[in-house]
Amino acid sequence: MKQTTNSILMIRPVAFRMNEQTAVNNYYQKVIEGLLPATVNAKAQQEFDVFVEKLRSVGVDVTVIDDREGSDTPDSIFPNNWISFHENGDVALYPMFAENRRLERREDILDTLEEKGFIIDNIMDYTSAEEDGFFLEGTGSLVLDRENAKAYCALSPRADEELFIEFCEDFEFTPVIFEAFHTVNGERKLIYHTNVMMCIGDTFAVICADCIDDKKERKMVLESLKGDEKDIILITEDQLNNFAGNMLEVSGTDDRRYLVMSASAYQSLTKKQITQLEEHVTILSSSLDTIEACGGGSARCMMAEIFLPTE
Repeated sequence: MKQTTNSILMIRPVAFRMNEQTAVNNYYQKVIEGLLPATVNAKAQQEFDVFVEKLRSVGVDVTVIDDREGSDTPDSIFPNNWISFHENGDVALYPMFAENRRLERREDILDTLEEKGFIIDNIMDYTSAEEDGFFLEGTGSLVLDRENAKAYCALSPRADEELFIEFCEDFEFTPVIFEAFHTVNGERKLIYHTNVMMCIGDTFAVICADCIDDKKERKMVLESLKGDEKDIILITEDQLNNFAGNMLEVSGTDDRRYLVMSASAYQSLTKKQITQLEEHVTILSSSLDTIEACGGGSARCMMAEIFLPTE
């Protein structure tokens, strides 16, 4: 199994704004005072378009699909939460915590990918868990080490343990389960998505180990990564708040590896961390200030990796 892909699905927003339904446990979201919703959406579209252009300029194959006009889907720019694509032709559909995020799931997106020559053999649909109040938000909740068949999951209201184990059994991943916290107004609160605090590349891992308050769990996670010979780059909670954990390794022209992140994530890194990362990848960053502030997500959340076989 490959860890990185050259093909990415991205959804261009039409109604981007702060989603009040996700703000209950995503503490990274903010209302930008004094900006009309249309202005926020226009700024998000501008950031999105520049980002896509940067990815394409280094040879990443980006499939851009426009969100539907008139839909109340403020978070559609983050498709990695409701869908994942796998090398065996499987597609997984995930149960979403916020009701308005469930509207993001669209069959026509699968049709578009098939028209592009991707092969979809099977759909694993976990969405019925929503009816019972259980959630698992795609590669937001799951950080997959595809090569070593391990799945890392920080449990939260959006990442149910039993569902996670069911996913691991279905896709033959070994589960690595822990809890991750961050400080919100002086209190330790669960981090809503695993991909905010860790990223796994081909030969390295970026992780905010300080978020794993339980020392045994922290040791277990770090030993799991070391056991797979990942070069571990530790980030601080302050860097995490600048989305330095929300990165994704992709491959471009001639299989060159890029680590994609936001400008704020890049600016928060130390020279030493950048040097360490550049031993493995070329860093590609883009300004996502509006998307990060209102959406509470960053570069990694915007990219759904496509590992499907092609005709």
